[in-house]
Amino acid sequence: MHLRGLSTGSGRRRAGVATVAAGVVAAGLLSAPAARARPAPEPPPTTMSVKSPPGDASVRVLIFHGSAAAGDESPVVNAGIEAIEAIGLSGPADQRFEVEATDDASVFTDAAELGRHHAIVFLTGGGDVLDPEQEAGLEAYMEAGGGFVGIHDAARAEPYSDWFTGLVGARPAAAGPTSVQRAVVEVGDRRHPATKDLPVQWKRPDRWFNWVRNPSGEVHTVARVRESTYRPGAGANGWDHPVSWCRDYDGGRSFYTGMGGTVSSYDETDFRTHLRGALLWTTRLVRADCKATITGNYKAERLTRPNQPGRNDQIGEPHGLVTAPDGRVLYIGRGGADSSQPVVTDWNDPDIGKGKGEIHVYDPKTGKVTLAGALTVFGNKGGGDELVKVEEGLLGIELDPRFEQNGWVYLHYTPHARIDRDTRMAERRVSRFTFDLATNRLDLGSEKVLLAWPVQIHSCCHAGGGMAWDSRGNLYIATGDNNSSGFSDGYSGNNPQPNYKGVSFADARRTAGNTNNLNGKILRIHPEPDGTYTIPDGNLFTGRETDEGGGKTRGEIYVMGVRNPARIFVDRTTDILYAGWVGPDASAPSTTWGPAKYDTFAVITEAGNRGWPYCMGNKQPYRDRNLPDPTRPLGWYDCDRPRNESPNNDGLVDLPPVTGNNIWYSPQGGAPDYPRDANGVPSYKPEEASFLLPWLKGGGQAAMNGPVYRYDATSTSATKWPAYWDGKWFVGDFYDAGQPRNAVLTDPRTHGDGGLPVHSESLKKIVPVGNDGIKNLMDWRFGPDGALYVLDYGRGFFTSDAKSALWRVTYTGGGPTPAADQLARGAR
Repeated sequence: MHLRGLSTGSGRRRAGVATVAAGVVAAGLLSAPAARARPAPEPPPTTMSVKSPPGDASVRVLIFHGSAAAGDESPVVNAGIEAIEAIGLSGPADQRFEVEATDDASVFTDAAELGRHHAIVFLTGGGDVLDPEQEAGLEAYMEAGGGFVGIHDAARAEPYSDWFTGLVGARPAAAGPTSVQRAVVEVGDRRHPATKDLPVQWKRPDRWFNWVRNPSGEVHTVARVRESTYRPGAGANGWDHPVSWCRDYDGGRSFYTGMGGTVSSYDETDFRTHLRGALLWTTRLVRADCKATITGNYKAERLTRPNQPGRNDQIGEPHGLVTAPDGRVLYIGRGGADSSQPVVTDWNDPDIGKGKGEIHVYDPKTGKVTLAGALTVFGNKGGGDELVKVEEGLLGIELDPRFEQNGWVYLHYTPHARIDRDTRMAERRVSRFTFDLATNRLDLGSEKVLLAWPVQIHSCCHAGGGMAWDSRGNLYIATGDNNSSGFSDGYSGNNPQPNYKGVSFADARRTAGNTNNLNGKILRIHPEPDGTYTIPDGNLFTGRETDEGGGKTRGEIYVMGVRNPARIFVDRTTDILYAGWVGPDASAPSTTWGPAKYDTFAVITEAGNRGWPYCMGNKQPYRDRNLPDPTRPLGWYDCDRPRNESPNNDGLVDLPPVTGNNIWYSPQGGAPDYPRDANGVPSYKPEEASFLLPWLKGGGQAAMNGPVYRYDATSTSATKWPAYWDGKWFVGDFYDAGQPRNAVLTDPRTHGDGGLPVHSESLKKIVPVGNDGIKNLMDWRFGPDGALYVLDYGRGFFTSDAKSALWRVTYTGGGPTPAADQLARGAR
């Protein structure tokens, strides 16, 4: 055995190196035990004892570069050794380390020698590089608290060892590209020392492995390679293609990167930064979290029981939730009755649609649910077609920013007492109520109506409902376009013709596209202590515009052109608004009428027009239609200069330009896009579509916007989600098949203008899908304890059932590693 000390640096050739050039290796070493007639024996029990934790006061890294294949020494190995040597000699003095290298595997049976090293780097050419006793020595080293870094071909080493597979995390597939290709690496972990200083979108050339089995969820993935940016060949892993990851393994710490397959990699400043961070953690020079995305570290528990027969004692028809500063969760039921209860659909009956919009309170201290109160709402007509069912009712809830002092609760609802059965009109309102903090009871007699506006109730749908506060005390209110889906073939809701007693119910230009109407908007007001409101500066209109004669705008409008924004969220750290809304019903694009149904998510940094019913997605226009023949297509809408020429419009004709949206998806896939003609009109030909966001897809789809997580370092909660998720935006869908339930990162430089997310990862194993999980996601918010609270709607519509429930998802993985008292040079 010999070790090469490299602390002084050298470009010399290293005797005894037995490796092969990266990518030139027997196919059988890529992934398969079939390359050898019999599997290797399991490592025998070892009595070798390695000092725990390994290493003494002088921090050392051992590079092992042995290979099962004979041949000339590898330039890649030489480059790797020299890069790690340089890393060890640079940086702050308290983060430097010594480097030694060997190709002699007998080092793994020398306990004293292993015990001197804080981390071992595998820079091998693959194959059986360790005999059973040597592998047992490596295992003893990890059990004693050692660190391991595997680079590129290290994933090919010890191909018959299940233990080593667990150590590296995944094995390269036999099929895949062999040439060097430039690709984009999505760096999703903005906290780990190996990735926090890297670009979120890191463009670099390398040899990219495909994996036999995707390790995401079993390891903590810190970076992924974006397959759309290179040719992954056979065996591609899809949108979730991990390239670097880490985990606490068998008592020690393991970090692996599939990068580093070229000599030039080791000259890259960013790649050296990546390796430096991996080595800092594995050597115990710094702590880091390698548990945050391991799905087994999360626990999802149902908090509410099924209702007692005929009673909504636990939950109504789930429609929204909010968490109080003391941890209580208030959640609402829209108004649909238990399926055993009758519904009234006859307009001649004074009780038509009468339902109860319940407010329930879950107290985590007692684990009990209290029915705080119930409003009598218009919202219980059951199912049926567009002229029967209804989505009105109790739609939204928010707590005053000083809730702990004043107990004020804001409710967004449609009171049954204010419906007009003759004209089939109703009033939507946002009211303030007082909540008794001691008894969990809502004082229904304390109502102060802040804001009220008319809605048609002849036809369903799209009520919206979400509310949120910013840090300046402004209240955002999401309203749907109050429009039927059934008269435009599922494309733009712009049919001017159907009306009931003079009020159109199929023309969203009357509502969402109307500057003088509060439906199909996100409103922003500043509630005042006396129950009134003022209008903050910076909304889309002041209400006093003189354009086109004046009197054609509403100052409450912050965002126009949204269809059914049921869920909105304001990140009070940045005061950025995040919203999602449900799209129309067309299952496929039309070269005549425009795009298929797009459900949409948007990062909204300023007041604007989001397009509906003129444009969707990344400013993809619909076709105009109008009287006298709405079945006849007219010209394409101009997204930069939209005009509302509907006979049902009482607002401005010339509208603000449309801002593109960040996420849109259809049954065909995520973010469909098409070639455009000279006028900017997409072809809408399915065969010409490209999908810019391959991680999501629709079908049955109903966008449910979620929160941006903010990690509270001062919280003592043992179950809060880790800092890894800080700043990530949660986007989901009511349904749980191919639809999104993801955490995404956006680029602050572009997200306000509709820039695509730069990174995404699935939450479906953390916020569990399936009939016995959270199948129908209706709302989700983080509580002050850092846990995620989620409403499952249930398995029916317009009712509650045994699966309607409040859930909590907590983190159980513990803090960063290594333990603070095991850091090599003291706590940091």
